[in-house]
Amino acid sequence: MINTEVEQEELMTLLVAVARSDRQAFQRLYERIAARMFGLCFKLAGQQELAEEALQDAFVQIWHHAGEYHSDRGSPLSWMLTIARYRTLDLMRARTVRRTAGDEHLEHLEDPRSGPLDHSLRRAGAEQLTGCLDELSDVQRDSILLSYYRGLTHDELAQALSSPIGTVKSWIRRGLMALKRCLER
Repeated sequence: MINTEVEQEELMTLLVAVARSDRQAFQRLYERIAARMFGLCFKLAGQQELAEEALQDAFVQIWHHAGEYHSDRGSPLSWMLTIARYRTLDLMRARTVRRTAGDEHLEHLEDPRSGPLDHSLRRAGAEQLTGCLDELSDVQRDSILLSYYRGLTHDELAQALSSPIGTVKSWIRRGLMALKRCLER
């Protein structure tokens, strides 16, 4: 596992090189974290094809946005795993919408502008909020972010996460209570 400070510094060095379009650094970065990122994508998606697509999209985003990373966004690994998580959830949602609506044009309606969470994270307290989000369980964090950041209803969340609606509501409620306690510290 990549948890030590030295390993995080190595990932940071690779990200800096990737920001300068260093293809060899990008390859080393891929070799270091692709398996872990794929595991996260597969855990969320439950489908190999979707997980592979999310992994590829995440690495494309890392290649194009490596220069935007800075330490107040968390550790390099956390930042990259968050990109993978969002790409997976976005793809899951896009496929769910296509399956349920039967309208091919819906996939082109995604709003590329920053969402409310992006604006909140940029304001004061971004570091604290990021830290508090990291303390939540994966399902709590994903449920809250999909609900508030992506605007999914409880029914859509239950379908996207393949869980009963009551469970999803509990994840959100408990996650919000944990966030409140953390932010009040």
